[in-house]
Amino acid sequence: MREADLRRFVIPASATIRDAIAAINDNYSEIVIVVDEFQNALGVITDGDVRRGLLRGLSLQDAATGIMTRDFTSVPAGTDRAAALDVMKALVIRQLPILDGARLVGVHLLAEILGAVPKPNRAVIMAGGKGVRLRPYTESRPKPMLPVAGRPILERIVLHLVGHGIRDVSIAINYLGEQIREYFGDGSSFGCKIEYLQEDRELGTAGALSLISSPPDEPVIVMNGDQITRIDFGAMLDFHKTEQASMTMAVGHYQHEIPFGVVEAEGTQLVGMEEKPTIQTMINRGIYVLEPSLLAAVPRDEFFTMVDLVDLCRDRQRRVSVFLADDDWIDVGRPSDLALAQGRGSS
Repeated sequence: MREADLRRFVIPASATIRDAIAAINDNYSEIVIVVDEFQNALGVITDGDVRRGLLRGLSLQDAATGIMTRDFTSVPAGTDRAAALDVMKALVIRQLPILDGARLVGVHLLAEILGAVPKPNRAVIMAGGKGVRLRPYTESRPKPMLPVAGRPILERIVLHLVGHGIRDVSIAINYLGEQIREYFGDGSSFGCKIEYLQEDRELGTAGALSLISSPPDEPVIVMNGDQITRIDFGAMLDFHKTEQASMTMAVGHYQHEIPFGVVEAEGTQLVGMEEKPTIQTMINRGIYVLEPSLLAAVPRDEFFTMVDLVDLCRDRQRRVSVFLADDDWIDVGRPSDLALAQGRGSS
């Protein structure tokens, strides 16, 4: 939330009830947060608090602090939208302050999470893999349906897309795909429309794109269904447009510590040694934006990977851009990754 937007949700501790009403009317969200001079949140006031205060005989000139709720629910900065939605659903609330320590840094609004301005873009989620490396967890359920904090990975992805205005979602399914169909249905319960791309055999990380029923007119988001991400899809789509790229690939920094001393030699002469160095590189995040024309290049119902599509673009000298997305991203490919995503540490 931009600072200018956040200001609509705050009033100082010196404010009156009249000031609180004016702020609530201005932000259209039925809530205002009382802050001190350091932007620390002291309490919240809803339109219900105002009504109850006036019924107790308070006047519009009385201090707003007299009607605020000091013991309020909030979430820490960095909480993703799916987790915020869990809290709001559980407590039946529509607004959720975001705090960095005690400092107010934003407000989650239910209307924004479920009702962001719709974008014309489609998202395709690849969810047909067998998850062999995650057995035995995937023996009875598809990998994207493994739970993280009580919610399947795939649901987190869908809700994150919806939170960024994506209303048209295609899910490629194969292994135990009926579980995904039964859980998501037509997508209406999740704020979107879902089409299923049924793979009769494994088609790789891009082959299912050939099964889309109607060619899209706008750039398409394509992503793997086994990752926890808070990527800003709006920013990535804007970047793709600015770059005038045929394909944009999300990338992130990755650090790897070599557990040995690295030796540099010239012939038989030692010239340097570094003990357990850390190497930083850029890795593919498995999230892409594709121009609609690229989908026609995917062979129909054949095994085809995103690497194949990248190579095809480069062979045809079509621009492939990289979008740096350094949010807290986890690729849930191994048991240790799943443990990390579930907050159990590595195992």
